[in-house]
Amino acid sequence: MIFDILTLFPEMCSSPLGASILGRAIEQNRLTVRAHNLRDWALGRHQTTDDTPYGGGDGMVMKPEPVFRAVEALKKVSPASKVLLMTPQGQPFSQAHARRLSGESGLIFLCGRYEGFDERIRQSMVDEEFSIGDFVLTGGELPALLMIDAIARLLPGVLGRASSAETDSFSDGLLEYPQYTRPVEFEGQKVPDVLLSGDHGRIAQWRRQQQLLRTWQRRPDLLSTAPLTDEDRAFLETCNRSDSVIIQPK
Repeated sequence: MIFDILTLFPEMCSSPLGASILGRAIEQNRLTVRAHNLRDWALGRHQTTDDTPYGGGDGMVMKPEPVFRAVEALKKVSPASKVLLMTPQGQPFSQAHARRLSGESGLIFLCGRYEGFDERIRQSMVDEEFSIGDFVLTGGELPALLMIDAIARLLPGVLGRASSAETDSFSDGLLEYPQYTRPVEFEGQKVPDVLLSGDHGRIAQWRRQQQLLRTWQRRPDLLSTAPLTDEDRAFLETCNRSDSVIIQPK
């Protein structure tokens, strides 16, 4: 899969893409990530990519011509790539979006600066618009990198074990269950007995109930869309009836 990042600051992308899982996946040619300087498609001695807004106002607006030329050039190399605009006005990015976009052959990320893009960029060049939250950053580079990380880890071979992504938070609509490792006891806190029992059925039940409990406590909004079984709903009913929930199944 090919990820293209259009930015005025391509150097921002080098460090996150050179380390850990993403760095290893790039080295193994499991994915390609290219950061492009938008000024390479700007004309004139000063390679201007922004201008004052019509109608007045503070700040500068990204010009349409360099973006159009850049997208056109990138699509000659990867014609099927989708163009994604990083903007606070976009739809909130989610795990479901990451899963869907991981099926694309290529993605082009438009990273804005200043007061944003000329509206004609949004109208004529963009397939989808995304936000990573209800706040404003100085540019779209960090949102693009976050999205690339979330999408790339779903590609075949990027994670050491494919099942790792399947148990992540949001992968099945719920938050992830608690995880423990050695030692069995640390500063008076013990690993739950059920995880030491070797009973895989009880462990699976405990983990599912922990997912439900944690989601109910922290993100109850997710329960309205998560695929729940009758057993799940029965457990959630006990959560609603009591402040103290049995953590380990009988």
